[in-house]
Amino acid sequence: MKRVVVGLSGGVDSSVAAYLLKEQGYEVIGLFMKNWHDDSVTISNECPWLEDSNDALLVAQKLGIPFQTVDLSEQYKEKIVDYMFSEYEKGRTPNPDVLCNREIKFDVFMKIALSLGADYVATGHYCRKGEIEVDGKPMYQLLAGVDGNKDQSYFLCQLSQDQLAKALFPIGELTKPQVREIAAKIELITAEKKDSQGLCFIGKVRLPEFLQQQLQPKEGLIYEVSAENELYQEKQINFDSLEEKLKYEAKNTHYTPNTAKLVGKHQGAHYYTIGQRKGLNVGGTKEPLFIIATDIETNSIYTGQGHNHPGLFKKALFVANDEVHWIRTDLSLKSGEILKVKARIRYRQELQDATLYQFDNGMYVEFNQPQSAITEGQFVSWHIGEELIGSGVIS
Repeated sequence: MKRVVVGLSGGVDSSVAAYLLKEQGYEVIGLFMKNWHDDSVTISNECPWLEDSNDALLVAQKLGIPFQTVDLSEQYKEKIVDYMFSEYEKGRTPNPDVLCNREIKFDVFMKIALSLGADYVATGHYCRKGEIEVDGKPMYQLLAGVDGNKDQSYFLCQLSQDQLAKALFPIGELTKPQVREIAAKIELITAEKKDSQGLCFIGKVRLPEFLQQQLQPKEGLIYEVSAENELYQEKQINFDSLEEKLKYEAKNTHYTPNTAKLVGKHQGAHYYTIGQRKGLNVGGTKEPLFIIATDIETNSIYTGQGHNHPGLFKKALFVANDEVHWIRTDLSLKSGEILKVKARIRYRQELQDATLYQFDNGMYVEFNQPQSAITEGQFVSWHIGEELIGSGVIS
């Protein structure tokens, strides 16, 4: 009998995942990860992890499976929280959820599970795992969840073959309503529970307050750039090479105060991200202001009116070599190679037609249509059909 450790989060998805595995004849163990100690930054008095671990315990009791809590807050702080701060300080916008899966759930947590004699680790993610044979060896595939609304394969875009080999995604074939229906039918306490928001496991943390603990506020200026600015005029450029053209398409527009007008003040450029609209507190414009650039060096923020402002759009992005990750290692590109794919630059974005171009120093992803708010530090994932084959950090 194969043994599976399920990460029970206290939510409906992982509860039903555990139930389905038990039905399939696995020996199931429930493990709750506690990843956060510092209550000074959670928003409300309710202590989410306590409530969640309690729900997870009740689910385990209901299903008749062993249950324990593991405290991973030290590893979480070191691998996720410290990474977030260092990224924000560089003016990049990290994605803690993607990292959390790679570094915590399918690494630290997986090692604990394997030490308990588990054959697999299962989570309540809406995605599926496939298996094919390449050169006589098994190759694992990360496939989209059946529920188009809830497909979460993006959050697992950094997993490796070794991690996928030991992963199970029991609810990937189901839709969210079906999952809730099963939970209600077997009377799980989590059946009606709302989906959790907030950082992976920290609970309900307000990000700016959380950041302010580490990153000192620093007053700076907010500028507005007109959509008519000459920076956006179509220029006819003859490029010597494809690489030069892609580099041009991927580069950030350089803004200076003399190309813009001063419209307000902010408390620190490192709290803001490209495409952000809320939190600027600048009124009086015809259309809402969106952030089109942040300059950490000068602590300035540049904005433009409306979500169609030309400063928001770019046709290409760059991923440095050491941040290019292939799940399907057999498909990875050598320098000079090209691959047509579908890609997305954020969770829940519709897949976009794109082409990967691998060069000596890294990879360009060029989109057929310009994309809004390509954000440094976030992940781009690339897909063929319903399979996520690789990903990288936008640099």
